[in-house]
Amino acid sequence: MKTLILYATKYGATAEVAQRIADSIGGAVIHDLKKNNTPNVDEYDCIIIGSSLYAGSFRKEVKTFLSENEENIRGKSVGLFFLGLDTELTPQSYFEKNCSSELLATVKATCSPGGIYNPEKAGWFDRFILKAAKKLTVYTDTIDDNKIEQFVEAIKQ
Repeated sequence: MKTLILYATKYGATAEVAQRIADSIGGAVIHDLKKNNTPNVDEYDCIIIGSSLYAGSFRKEVKTFLSENEENIRGKSVGLFFLGLDTELTPQSYFEKNCSSELLATVKATCSPGGIYNPEKAGWFDRFILKAAKKLTVYTDTIDDNKIEQFVEAIKQ
């Protein structure tokens, strides 16, 4: 199965998880949606799309890609993942907020493995918000590798 992993990230955590997924799948092509020249999705059997989550929303690059390519990817094996530190709400509610119901009805697997907060990479505003809202001031990594492996196994089936 020829696999394309597309992602958008602000500080690099989503790219790191995209690489972990690619390593588990083997032979996948990874592409940052912030860069131009997105590969032709018609050439792939499986499309995996990942985003970091800010204020409950996927990155604009992911939303743009989904709105422009939804019809082309619906017939493929599609996986969606997002990174975020909020564990209070169900991941499904974030997928429903950011994706059409038509796309979600065809998605093979979804994953929300956690998130990473690195105050050394974050801008002052993000540091301020996370300190006020989540009381985070130090490096925090809540990525669950078991969730990533379950996601990969679901995609492979």
